[in-house]
Amino acid sequence: MTIHTTSAEETRAVAAALGSQLVAGDLVLLVGDLGAGKTAFAQGLARGLGVEEPVTSPTFTIVQEYAGRLPLAHVDVYRLDRVQDLYDLGFDELVDGEGVTVVEWGDLVEQVVPAEHVVVRIEPGNADTERVLELSFHGARWRARRAAVEHAVADAATHEASA
Repeated sequence: MTIHTTSAEETRAVAAALGSQLVAGDLVLLVGDLGAGKTAFAQGLARGLGVEEPVTSPTFTIVQEYAGRLPLAHVDVYRLDRVQDLYDLGFDELVDGEGVTVVEWGDLVEQVVPAEHVVVRIEPGNADTERVLELSFHGARWRARRAAVEHAVADAATHEASA
C-alpha cells in the first residue's frame, strides 16, 4: 500500500489511523533515511493508541515506553552495534508482551524479528514536506486484517488531504 502525504501532520494522521487498528503483540518496523519522518510516524502511531504524553525519538535511551489503550514500546536501533544488543535489552519480552512495538531503523533488524510485522518505508516526496509511505504487511495475522487496516489508513489520508 502506498500513500503520499504533504505534511508531517498528515503523516501523523495516517500513522494514527494505523495505530487505531493495532492489537496486542503487533510489531511495526519504520524504515527511512535520517530525517525521513520515522519519529513523526511514531508520534502519530502513539496518538492512535491513545498515548497523551509527548513522544520523542529514543535515539539515546534505545527504548521508550508509553501508556495508552495498549502499552507502546518505541525502540530506536540506530546506535546498536550488533543485533544481540537488541535481545540484551529485552526485545523478545517487548514483542511478546501485551502491547505494541514500533522500531525505528527497522531495516537493520528485520531479518531477526518475528514473521508477523508491518514495514513502513518512508521516502521523501517531490517537496520538502512530502513523504511517500509504503506499507507492507507480513504474516497470517496481517493478511486477515489487511483490508480493514488499509481502509482506515486510506480514509485518514483522504480526510487529512482535504482538510
